[in-house]
Amino acid sequence: MSEWFETHDGIHDRVWQCLGRGVADGKSPARLPTFATVSRTGWPEARTVVLRRADRSEALVEVHTDLHSDKIESLRHSPRAALHVWQKTLSLQIRLQCDVTIRSGAEVAEIWAGVPDPSRQSYGITPAPGTPIVDALDYVKDPDPATFAVLTCRIVHIDAVHLGDRHRRAAYSRNGDWVGQWLVP
Repeated sequence: MSEWFETHDGIHDRVWQCLGRGVADGKSPARLPTFATVSRTGWPEARTVVLRRADRSEALVEVHTDLHSDKIESLRHSPRAALHVWQKTLSLQIRLQCDVTIRSGAEVAEIWAGVPDPSRQSYGITPAPGTPIVDALDYVKDPDPATFAVLTCRIVHIDAVHLGDRHRRAAYSRNGDWVGQWLVP
C-alpha cells in the first residue's frame, strides 16, 4: 500500500480533502488561504480570505468579500486569482489558479441569509475598505447585503508540493481532465 503522496490520485484526493476540511473546520489551515490578484497598476496583491465552499465535482472554491474591497477592482480588471494553502501537518503546499466570477445582489441573497450575524459585520463598512482615515477606528460597521459579494473561483490549475523526505510535486489542469503530471519540485 502506497502513501497518499506517492501517486497522482493520492495527492489530488488529499488536496480536495484539505479544501473540504477548510470549509468545515475553522481550525484547519485551509480555512484561511492566501488570495492573490494583480492590481490595475500591475502590482501583486495578496490577502487572507475565508474559504466558504469547495466543490470537487465542479472544481471550484468560493470566498466572500465586500463589493467595495480592493480585490473587486482588481478582479474587474483581470478576473483571475491564485489561492495558496500551507498544510503544515501534511507538509503540503497547495496552489490554485482560478478564473473568478463576482456575484452579488439578488443572485447571492440566499447565501447572505445563511451568513452568521458576527460575520455580516464585514460587509457594509463606511467609509469603504481601503479608504484613508484619520484615526484607526474612524469607520462604522453597518451590515449591508448590497455590499456582500461571493467570489466563485473556477479552478483551472492545481499545483501541489509534498515536502517530505523526498519532495514530490504534481500538477493538474482542467484542460487535462485533472490527470496528474509530475514536476520537479
